Parts: sequence; structure tokens; C-alpha cells
Amino acid sequence: MPQIPLHYVDLRTFCYATEDEKRVEQALRTFLPEEFEIDRAESEGHYGDRILVLSARVEKADDVRHVLSRLADLETFDQLIDELDERVTENTELFLRFDKQAAFEGAVRLGDGITFRAKVEAYPAKKEQAVENARAVLERLRDEE
Repeated sequence: MPQIPLHYVDLRTFCYATEDEKRVEQALRTFLPEEFEIDRAESEGHYGDRILVLSARVEKADDVRHVLSRLADLETFDQLIDELDERVTENTELFLRFDKQAAFEGAVRLGDGITFRAKVEAYPAKKEQAVENARAVLERLRDEE
């Protein structure tokens, strides 16, 4: 895949007190290149319970390609392309949510638990241009599979 029209990809998930931190980290790593650094921040829930926020910002082109290659494993990939107009914001950001349990098992499925946010390159910085650029990169990714 030649140029990637994404400035960066942010991945984030929460590890609640009832969850195993290593398993949650493993779920997040489903989308990341090997040995990629994950940031950790502790927070507190409404009832004082500990919540660990695990996140990673992927900026290098090869690493972004790796994350995108995982998207190609989506069974609903064509549906994702069709929904781009709803998934790209006015700020040219592409938002997806992935199933954390499926990711722990190494599968890529839309759902809840892991948030994916990618800043799409767009000149001019308009939603329509961002949707077009995101569509182009995802269609190229699909055609390479």
C-alpha cells in the first residue's frame, strides 16, 4: 500500500476492576505492531473503583499500515466502507469501536470496548474530502486482500 492518508491512529480501552489487565492489554495488542508501547493511566469510577485506561497512538506509516491491515479482517468490511459518511466527523476523524472480547481472542469485530480514532488527511480539511480519502485507502486495502 503506497501512501497512507492518515496522520495517526489512536486506540484506547478501559480495564475495569473486574477485568484482568493482561487480558485487556492482549485485546488491544490485537491491533498493534509487536512490542508497541501502550500508555497506562489510572482513573477512578463513579463508586471509587479503579479504572485503568490503556491507549496507544500509532503515527509511523508502517505502524499505521499494520493497524489498517487488521481492519481487513472485519467480516463487515464492505459495510464499514458504506458507513464512512456516518463514521467520519466534521473534524476529519474516523471513529470505530471494536469488540474487546473478540479482540482478546485475536478476532476483529465491530462492537464495544476498544475505540479506534484516526485523523484522516484532507486538503481542504472538510468532511467530504476525508470520507473520500478514507474510502480510497479502505478500498485499496480490501483489493489487496
